[in-house]
Amino acid sequence: MTNTNLAPATGAGATEKRVSQVLSLKPRHGFANTPFVQEIIERSIAYVQAGFAIHFCGPSGSGKTTLALHLANQLTRPIMLITGDDQFGTSDLVGGQFGYRKRKVVDNFVHSVLKTEEDMSQRWVDSRLTIACREGFTLVYDEFTRSRPEANNAMLSVLEEKLLVLPTMRTGSSNYLKVHPNFVAIFTSNPEDYAGVHKTQDALRDRMITIYLDYFDRETEVLITSNRSDLELEDSSRIVDMVRAFREQEQIASIKPTVRAAIMIARTVGQRQLPVSSQDPRFLQVCFDVLGSGLVRGGTAIPVDARIRHRQLILDLATQFCAE
Repeated sequence: MTNTNLAPATGAGATEKRVSQVLSLKPRHGFANTPFVQEIIERSIAYVQAGFAIHFCGPSGSGKTTLALHLANQLTRPIMLITGDDQFGTSDLVGGQFGYRKRKVVDNFVHSVLKTEEDMSQRWVDSRLTIACREGFTLVYDEFTRSRPEANNAMLSVLEEKLLVLPTMRTGSSNYLKVHPNFVAIFTSNPEDYAGVHKTQDALRDRMITIYLDYFDRETEVLITSNRSDLELEDSSRIVDMVRAFREQEQIASIKPTVRAAIMIARTVGQRQLPVSSQDPRFLQVCFDVLGSGLVRGGTAIPVDARIRHRQLILDLATQFCAE
C-alpha cells in the first residue's frame, strides 16, 4: 500500500484556477515488496520505458490500484489520479468552460467625462488529462471501464500519436497539444465487476499492455496480512493458509476471498487480542463472519443447508490450519 499526500502542481499554467493538485506518493511503512511484487513492477517499468501504457486488470482485492500507485511512485514524477465514472464526459478528462470572467474598465481621464466598458467571457479550465499531458505527469486512471467508451476517446490519440486534440472552444492557445515525453498512463479495471462497467473499445485496449492480476502468492499475502494487522508472521501464516485453502474449494460458488479477508480476520483478532486457535469460539466466529460474507451476493436469500455446509467447511479448515 502507499501513503498519499497532496501537493500543488508546478510548471506552465500552474497559477490558473484549475484542478491543480497532484499526488505525491511514498510507500506505506512495511510495504510488502516481495519478489512477486518486484517482478511485476520491473516488467511494467520495462513496458513504460518502451513507450507503452500499462493496464492492470483483475478482480477486487488483487492489488490493482496499489500496484498502479506503486508503479507510478517508481517513475518519480507527479501523479494525476482519475477514478472512472459513468457520468464522465470528455470535458471531465480534457477540460471545459466553467464559470465566467467579467472585466470592467472605468475611464475618468477627462474629469467631466466618465467612460465605462464591461465584457464577460466564458472561462476555460484544463482537466487532469490535459494537465498530465502538458506537464509530463503520470496519469493513473483507476477503474477506467466505469467511464463510458466515448468519454475515453480522447485517450486514443494521446497513446498512439502522442497528441491531445482539444475542443475548439478552448481559446488563447492551440487546439492541439503535443504530449510531454515524460507522460505515462497507467490504467486499472475489474472485468468481474459488471455493475456500472462498460465494455472497453478495442482501439483503446490495443494501445496498452494488459497485465492480468489474479491473487498474490503466499509469501506476499502473509507479509501483507502481518503488516496490516501487526500480528506475528506465524499467526498471519496460519490465517492466510486457511483463507487460501477456503478460496480453492470447488464447492464454494460465492465470491472467492482475497487477501482482504485475511487482513480482516487478522486485524480483528489482534484488536481483540484473541488467540489464532480453532479452540477459541470467538476466533471461529470472526472466521464465520468474514468468510461467510461471500455468501451474500445480489441480495438473494441464502438456503439454510448452504449456510450449514459453508460453516462446516470453515470449521474444518480452521481445525486444520489453526489448531493449537
